[in-house]
Amino acid sequence: MTIAGSIILIMLGAILTWAVEFTLAGLDIQVIGVILMVGGLAGLLFGLYRLSAVRRASTTVTPVAPVDEVHTTQRRVYEERRYNDPI
Repeated sequence: MTIAGSIILIMLGAILTWAVEFTLAGLDIQVIGVILMVGGLAGLLFGLYRLSAVRRASTTVTPVAPVDEVHTTQRRVYEERRYNDPI
């Protein structure tokens, strides 16, 4: 679940909990809203943890050996293009 999906679940749960005032037989809309908010919060925390773990793993620094010699050779590159115009 992405972070945006988790935020959408939290918003939908908040709407069902505090803004909807009708009842269905056998279902409590407010409880469903709370369940959606808790699920969205769990998904948000998991997504943030996963994001921080990826960033932590990708910030490894590898040492680079110093360059002892400076190369002063120059190369010339010629590019040739041919166009065939229709007559």
